[in-house]
Amino acid sequence: MDHSGHGMSMDMDMDMNMDLPPFTLGRGLEFSFDAFFLFGSLIGLALYGWGVLRLRRRGDAWPVGRTIGFVTGVLSVALVMCTKLNDYGMVMFSVHMVQHMVISMISPILLLLGAPVTLALRALPPAARGTKGPRELLLMLLHSRYMRIVTHPAFTIPMFIASLYGLYFTPLFDFLMESKTGHIAMMVHFLAVGLIFFWPIMGVDPGPHRPGYVMRMLELFAGMPFHAFFGIALMMASEPMIGTYRNPPASLGVDALLDQQWGGGIAWAFSEIPSVLVLIALVYQWYHSEQRAAKRSDRAEERNGDQELEAYNAYLASLQGRGQ
Repeated sequence: MDHSGHGMSMDMDMDMNMDLPPFTLGRGLEFSFDAFFLFGSLIGLALYGWGVLRLRRRGDAWPVGRTIGFVTGVLSVALVMCTKLNDYGMVMFSVHMVQHMVISMISPILLLLGAPVTLALRALPPAARGTKGPRELLLMLLHSRYMRIVTHPAFTIPMFIASLYGLYFTPLFDFLMESKTGHIAMMVHFLAVGLIFFWPIMGVDPGPHRPGYVMRMLELFAGMPFHAFFGIALMMASEPMIGTYRNPPASLGVDALLDQQWGGGIAWAFSEIPSVLVLIALVYQWYHSEQRAAKRSDRAEERNGDQELEAYNAYLASLQGRGQ
């Protein structure tokens, strides 16, 4: 019974997609209910807000910029998943590619700038002695072998590349697009891959890997050429390469090959834009860490200078005492 009901709902979804009028930005941005991403976004915002309020009530500060970053990140996910962009993305490759690029390249960067792990560690109360609460479980996860593996560049970079080539150029993509569950799983995967790829590079939250700034830049640029080649391959193709989008509904008035070329162009452009944003953030962080290091060094020298002066004064006093 459940299975047939699911099949009927899928048929209804497909019928709705078949009747879509030609795409415009206004139509794409209309609200479209998606329970998973809508409730997920609201829960994410509520938990973050609870953390910030808890710190404020305790008298601790939390940077406004971090809150803005996280909220913007959540809203960017909702923008591509809880609007008609999600409906058009099921039948237009170019719109799907906008969804993919935002949720895997823009949303993770904004969410990570919000430092949600740092906020959780500061806001969650420590558990009673001998027990493990949410804070202790989070610390265990951060220090776990699993987390060391999935955030290591040897894992994140190949996974980032495989999410493009291993998905779009194999039958797996068409299989996932056949059901709403498959589509949601794919989008969650894109978001997760973006988060684990950019997490060590951004270096805002604590994590198992804390590479230096030069290493972070190398990690960032290691994956980007593959992104650009993926986009160029789609743009240069002489026929539609992805089965799901080979025959778009007539009501859209879309040419499948042209739509694919647009999708390739979007993928190529998005490999450049986030790289520049992250690079600016890294240079900014690097500059500030150097400034902090310089201040610490100056304070240490001042303390040493004071100690030397005190020692010299004591030496003079001892000489004076001998003279007397």
